[in-house]
Amino acid sequence: MTSKKRHEARYQRRKDKRTEKRQQKLSQFDNFGRVTDIDNLYASFLESKSSVNWKESVQRYEANALRNIIEAQRKLIAGESVQKGFVEFTLREQGKVRRIKSVHISERVIQKCLCNQALIPILSNGLIYDNGASIKGKGTHFALKRLITHLSRFYRHNGNNEGYCLLIDFSKFFDSIDHNILFEMLNKEIKDKQILDLTKQFVSVFGNGVSLGLGSQVSQIAAIFYPSLLDHYIKETLHIKYYGRYMDDLYLIHRDKEYLKECLIKIKEVCKKLKITINEKKTKIVLLNKRFVFLKGKYSLLENGRVLRRPCKDSALRMKRKLRKFKVLIAEKKMNYEDVRAAYQSWRGNYKKRFNAYHQIRFMDKLYNDLFMAECT
Repeated sequence: MTSKKRHEARYQRRKDKRTEKRQQKLSQFDNFGRVTDIDNLYASFLESKSSVNWKESVQRYEANALRNIIEAQRKLIAGESVQKGFVEFTLREQGKVRRIKSVHISERVIQKCLCNQALIPILSNGLIYDNGASIKGKGTHFALKRLITHLSRFYRHNGNNEGYCLLIDFSKFFDSIDHNILFEMLNKEIKDKQILDLTKQFVSVFGNGVSLGLGSQVSQIAAIFYPSLLDHYIKETLHIKYYGRYMDDLYLIHRDKEYLKECLIKIKEVCKKLKITINEKKTKIVLLNKRFVFLKGKYSLLENGRVLRRPCKDSALRMKRKLRKFKVLIAEKKMNYEDVRAAYQSWRGNYKKRFNAYHQIRFMDKLYNDLFMAECT
């Protein structure tokens, strides 16, 4: 046997061993019984009502919680529909207008149980580490932390800040997710037919074979999982070490601009298979030593290896407007000072954690004190 064949045989043995170990690990979650378990459903209800316990619908559900959970279990075992339609509303978040389709508390409990007991453990196992989307232990701060780590490691490896960053943005990401492609991907990961059927039931209500709705936890984990093929392609085939993604925002860091151009062409081919459209206006290659925007922040790699983090103006501008609106609402007695203080401190803590913005925070503190100091004395 030649050396090449021995290496290939050893690689295949190791691959088979890893696959077997993974299947053993995930087999406990690939079980519809976990979704219909009374204790798991009740735990999902307690988690679902957190922070929305003031809603009348949640209070009505809680008044007969045990009866409602037993009814949910009955419907799941019988294979009946558990959907009750949507409550639709518009949400303006970080300057974007989003159409939200919120599900009823009874459906939210089942979705929470399905995700916690099956979908998240199974699907998240195949995600790359640098997928910073909103699953437990990850989120916006994780994604930005990984960007800073990648920039610092690039500097240490190359000894300078002479490199490039390819920024990619998907156009209408949730609206372009193809159900058939998603179902094919789920079929490879999940073997339990009842889990698959229930997941497809929650997905199929959005669009006519295309799109996922905001406001559904199943949609959220499905959207996180959907481009995982692209993530693995970039990491394992294109060999981009410094790569990260947060939902529909991606970055690739490399010292060779021409190679990043080649990567973009190949990435577009993979996106075409997934029927994801790249936003050409927001997709560009930028110098690392110049400021580039990622997740509402401006970043640059300095000559000494330090990563400079600056906020975009939008966040502070929106908070200025909110503070002035809060002042009016307090005067009309539609809001109290404690609510304003909590909203401002939440914004301030997040802002301070993410950016080097000492002077901006001092300016905002002065504005806050000028507007509300009399209210708290």
